[in-house]
Amino acid sequence: MSRKSVNIIGAGQCGTLIAIMLARHDFNVDVYERFKDPRVQDAEAGRSINLALAARGLNALRQVGIDTLVKPLLVPMRGRMVHHQDGRSEFLRYGLQADEEIYSVTRLGLNRVLLGAADKLPNLSLNFEQNAIGFDAPDRTVHVRDETDGSLYQVEADPLFAADGAGSSIRRSFDGTDTFGGIETLLRHGYKELSIPAGPGGRYQLAPDALHIWPRGGFMLIALPNPGGDFTMTLFLPNVGDNSFETLNDESSVIAFFETHFADAAALIPTLCEDMLKNPLGTLGTVRCRHWHDRGNVLLLGDAAHAIVPFHGQGMNLAFEDCVLLDQLVTEHGDDWANIFARFEAEQLANANAIADMALDNYVEMRDTVRDPKFALRKALAFELEKRLSERFIPRYSMVMFHADIPYLVAQQRGEVQKALLEEFTADANSMDDIDISKAEVAVKKRLPPIDTIRSDLAVRRS
Repeated sequence: MSRKSVNIIGAGQCGTLIAIMLARHDFNVDVYERFKDPRVQDAEAGRSINLALAARGLNALRQVGIDTLVKPLLVPMRGRMVHHQDGRSEFLRYGLQADEEIYSVTRLGLNRVLLGAADKLPNLSLNFEQNAIGFDAPDRTVHVRDETDGSLYQVEADPLFAADGAGSSIRRSFDGTDTFGGIETLLRHGYKELSIPAGPGGRYQLAPDALHIWPRGGFMLIALPNPGGDFTMTLFLPNVGDNSFETLNDESSVIAFFETHFADAAALIPTLCEDMLKNPLGTLGTVRCRHWHDRGNVLLLGDAAHAIVPFHGQGMNLAFEDCVLLDQLVTEHGDDWANIFARFEAEQLANANAIADMALDNYVEMRDTVRDPKFALRKALAFELEKRLSERFIPRYSMVMFHADIPYLVAQQRGEVQKALLEEFTADANSMDDIDISKAEVAVKKRLPPIDTIRSDLAVRRS
């Protein structure tokens, strides 16, 4: 009996992971990727914000047995190191538990591990420099251009998984129809990548166990550690106006801007002017769709379905969670793609919209709210309530980052209740001594049901 086939557009993290999972279900899998194989040619410099791998992403890697291969690429981060304008630094840990940390990993390094694992599967074929330029819905065919010689050919959607990124040509082929109803919303801010090299002997020049943030209100600079002792930095800034990329157009303007706002960081970036003036300006945006599938023919996956801004470090984790859910649905329903795609959308679309909203919220928190003295107090109260009432109160950030069994939508909904509680009990307080913890506990018990009821409902719904 011959294997059934599936086709995947895109060999990024999401496309390659779902390819591995489907090949393990004994499908013949063909993957088409428009770029060259990143194992033989590095990605373009200046376009790779480091990824933050958290519980949902780690869960997916464990399911395909490659977490041990990825581990050497990971640098654990226990919290945020906030670099204030006056030169002070303040460490704010992410979670209450000692093992609650996230992991910095380069996009290129992770992609190479995934592709290496995919290459070992005999029923999985990776096809690079094959550009999907459009989709013909009536004929269920993808039009592909071979970038090595310019020739054109067609690939059937039998079915097709479109994991071709935020600018998905497959999704855009349906523009003007009600099939996906995709809306792309660009942030009026962009980003540029910079770097801090390792110091003498390969030592880190900043604390290596933290995500470093220089919050400045309407903009910010961040730095994530790499295994080699260096840091990948990203400047997030409005595209136009005062203090914008528009105004940083020569060496003098770059130097003046960094001396004013990021003097301590600038001293560690030897190629600051070169990188700022030569590296490409990246765009930031959100993709939302009314639907992700066209019956049993096409399914949008990862950023093609739900690109989000990177400020919660969840874009890849959400995409990997997509793959885990699909893997489970294929186990349960075989190749009943129309049913699988409908169930997938019903389960995951609301969660994707929830984390998209939370990612936008987190940009404001990272660049501005962390500067508020009450921010640290609210965080301290949240940890104290979690310590006392862990069955009911888990901070929203922890639910998102460390609890893969709590859906994003639940984290968002409970997070709103928790935010109101924290603001209420810290409004007239300057320290934890000023807070009536017993009264706060009573309020938590009244307003938040036990979290295990949510986990139980999720288990039933997915059974």
